[in-house]
Amino acid sequence: MNEIDSRFLPADDAQRRVLHNEVHARPSARVRLPALITYVALLNEGITREQELAQLQRLPGHADLSWQQLQGNFLRLRCDGFTVKWERHTEFTRYSIVQPLPAHAGWGATLPELASHVATGTEWLRGLPGKTVAAIQMAMMAEGMGDEDMLTLAQNWLGEGMVIGSHMGNTVSGQSHSCLLTHFRIGEDGFERMLVVTGGKTPEGRAGRISQRVLEFETYRLMALRGLPVAKQLSAELAQAENKLADIAARLDAKEGSDQELLDDLVALAARVERTTAEHGYRFSATRAYDAVVRERLGELRERPVHGTQTVGEFMQRRLGPAMATVAATAQRLALLAERITRTSALLRTRVDIATETQNQQLLEKLTRGQDMQLKLQSTVEGLSIAAISYYVVSLVLYAAKALAKLGLPLNPEMVAGLSIPLVLWGVWKIVQRIHAGIHREG
Repeated sequence: MNEIDSRFLPADDAQRRVLHNEVHARPSARVRLPALITYVALLNEGITREQELAQLQRLPGHADLSWQQLQGNFLRLRCDGFTVKWERHTEFTRYSIVQPLPAHAGWGATLPELASHVATGTEWLRGLPGKTVAAIQMAMMAEGMGDEDMLTLAQNWLGEGMVIGSHMGNTVSGQSHSCLLTHFRIGEDGFERMLVVTGGKTPEGRAGRISQRVLEFETYRLMALRGLPVAKQLSAELAQAENKLADIAARLDAKEGSDQELLDDLVALAARVERTTAEHGYRFSATRAYDAVVRERLGELRERPVHGTQTVGEFMQRRLGPAMATVAATAQRLALLAERITRTSALLRTRVDIATETQNQQLLEKLTRGQDMQLKLQSTVEGLSIAAISYYVVSLVLYAAKALAKLGLPLNPEMVAGLSIPLVLWGVWKIVQRIHAGIHREG
């Protein structure tokens, strides 16, 4: 897409147009009542856009659908008598088929009968790539909202199951623009049934927004619940890991086993927990995000109870709330276990460091004692060396004095040798000191 070229502004940031148009990325449909909406959401893991494109090209009149048209995440296709909306999300792709409600349909008809009028046919729906996570058939009617027997008539429409309903779009005056009725059950054909009844003439834009909110909160509810089986599966594994960590901590406290054994066990446990976090961290984060969207969409409905029923929000939250609490508790439990392993590792590392310092101190003491002994020995050797050298030098002096006495000089050789001893000792000592000083400088 070309950048905006304005003589009034500096050059555009590369993402400006993309970010600006994000608000228009998924526009609400315009639904003309009465209408039947067939909605399917499928997990798209391992499913490419090419596969989805191939299926969309099987729609009547869209064999020439191009790859460029699926570069975004939203596409609406108009066919003869119905429209198909394609939306691709991170984990799932959803298809919404909107068509007029058949003329013969009314309060006495059942939704399974209406299912045969889906314009695209069951073969096209069955060929959608991916695994079904939500499938809903929602009828929207512009009459019957004020009927006293609405619940009984809706029961005939929806089939068996306790009807749950809410007035939607309540204002300060207590008026509502529509009513949602359902039983949150999957029929034999695999679809949930929902019925939206409006009062008076409902604009097409409002009808589209109502359908979008209703279909979205049910889809995100199911996506949020995908974290529950994971949380249940991890419960036993986390209990085992916690017991293992408690055993390691007890051995550490009782000083049982070597530090190497404790370290090996702790590293193995930390690796298990880190792997579990890497494998399921995204699922828990996605669950929190989906749950937040569900709460937001329910808040946008501005519900008021239909006499004799629970509201949709009450029904869902009483069952969704505990499930989300279980997922949140499991995620927190996993995070706390990782923190406890970190603290235990720090304790073990501290013990190893203290033991190492003790060993180093003992080694230094041994080295100090050895150096002291070496110094004493060196001093002794130096003393003996000075004495030995001095002895030989004094002996040479004695021999020299005797030789001079023989030549007739009036000398007493023994006296000369005795008097030279202090000078010889001092001279030899000075020479030895200079030699040591030179060695230290070179070292």
